[in-house]
Order: sequence, then structure tokens, then C-alpha cells
Amino acid sequence: MKSGESWLADSHLDVELDVPRSVEEMLLPDVYVGLEIDLLSPGDGIVTDRHHASAERYESDDPMNQIEGQISPFTLSGWLRHGCEEAVQIAGATACHPGEPNADYMRAETYERDLDSGYHEKGACLGDHDAGCVIYDLFGGFGSQPGKLLRRPVSFSPIRRQVDVLDGEAEAHYRQISNQVRSRNEEDGGEPLRQADRDVLGNVEGTWKLSLRELKPEFVGLLLEAVSFLDAHSDEFEFQVGGARNFGAGIADVWVINPLYSEREVRRVFDRAKAATSAMEEKDDLWAEECRPEFVRALQARVEARTGEVVRDA
Repeated sequence: MKSGESWLADSHLDVELDVPRSVEEMLLPDVYVGLEIDLLSPGDGIVTDRHHASAERYESDDPMNQIEGQISPFTLSGWLRHGCEEAVQIAGATACHPGEPNADYMRAETYERDLDSGYHEKGACLGDHDAGCVIYDLFGGFGSQPGKLLRRPVSFSPIRRQVDVLDGEAEAHYRQISNQVRSRNEEDGGEPLRQADRDVLGNVEGTWKLSLRELKPEFVGLLLEAVSFLDAHSDEFEFQVGGARNFGAGIADVWVINPLYSEREVRRVFDRAKAATSAMEEKDDLWAEECRPEFVRALQARVEARTGEVVRDA
């Protein structure tokens, strides 16, 4: 990887960026998204690494009930991409559709409605830019072009000392919830109709580690704007995470952890016994006032090159 100054100087964008710190002084190409979620029920499930004790022999201090596992990256990826698409659409530009026009959609005319609501056909943007629009460039076109963003699963553990946020891990408490859906008709006498099972996580706190395979400043700007938007709209149904949003699950407080932090400072963010240091506060000011705006300006330039529009604050 080139130095930070060379990387910015070699930018393909029609703007000259002035980031006051080099890449070597940042966590990039890794981007850490901080997560705080009271209740999460991913629609694509949770992978656990322990057997589940039955209700009649459950003991809270039994190691078998200290269940660890992983949150599937598929739900998280779709949620993040939705935020990225929204950031581009706020600019007045269209986002690259994630699906093929000839795909078998569950509802008729779904693709056409999407195109009318802020998308363009996947890959149609390649005529305007060799790499396509910023969404196509970042997330890829599957068979024709690999994505530039590596999205890992989030490993979780209920035991805080076993959580390493630098590896994209989180503290979380797993439960498999089962309940009988019963008839409310009086003549049925509360007869069970079906059993509903759901895997859930409570009190999720940690990081989702993303890695950029190619360090373009507009990619960083897009992730910053997308995560900011998702956090600001976290209580809206379409911007929540997972498959139980009607029940209040998936309302997430999220933020991009300051890329100027050292690894030790990232760990300190999640240490309940320690507050931010004065050095961290200085880095927060520098990032907010001088660094972040430059990455967002790179995103603005990339979008403007295609549409003549500039990304507005989410």
C-alpha cells in the first residue's frame, strides 16, 4: 500500500483532498463499526458452538449455557448496503440495483418499482465510469466484478474478557426462544396452533470489522455517511437489523470508530472502567473537523462526476 499522501495524490477524483494525517496513522484499510443493540434476531440465523440445555435443567452458571457463536454477515451486509444506497440517493443519484433484471422476484414488477424509486439496473453505470457507480464499485457485480469490501461475521460471547473488539467481536447473550401460538376462540380452550422458535441475542456490544480491499477515499466517505444515516434512522422499520423488527428487535446504535485511534484506544472505547483520554478527545476533534469532511468530499466528487449532484448530510 502506498503512503497516505501518495494514495490521495494518485486519486482518480477531480478534487485535491487535504487529509492532515497519513494512512499509516489510521486504522485503515480496516473500518470498525461500533454496535450497541438491545435485542437482535437476525433473519439469516445465528451460528452457535454449544449445545442448548433444556429448560428443566438450565443453570445460569453452567458453562454449557455460556453460549458463544457468530452473527451471520448476510443480514448485516444487506443492512449496511441499504444505508449506502440511501446515502447515494439522498444526493439525487440512483444506486446500483443488487439484483439482476431477470431474477425470479416474489412479487410482480418489483424490479420496475425499484428503478422508479432510486435505483438503476445493475451494471448500467459501467458506461459512465470504468468501475461503475460507487455502490457497484464497493459491493461488486458478483460474476463480473468482485467487491472491494470484506464483511466478516461478528463473533460473540457472553463473557466479556473473551471478547476482542479488534477482531470484530461483541459481548452478547444468546437465547433460543420457543412459544406456543394458541387459539383465542373460546370453544378451542386455548388449544395450541403452532410452535414458534426464534434465535435471539440480547445486549450486543462490540464491533463489526470491515476491511477495504482497495483504499479509495470515496469508499471511506460512503461508509461514514451510511453508518451515520443508519444510526440516525435506527428506529425506522426499514433501517433496523434482522428479522423481528415488528417486535422492536434490531434497533441499533452504530458509529464508525475513529480511524485515528490506536488499537489500544479502540479497546478502551469498550472498557467500562475507563473513560476517553485527552489524546482520544483531541483525535475526535481532528477527525470531525478536518479528516471526516475530506473523505465525504471525495464521495461528493465521485457522485458529482456522474450526476452533477452533491451528497447532502444525512
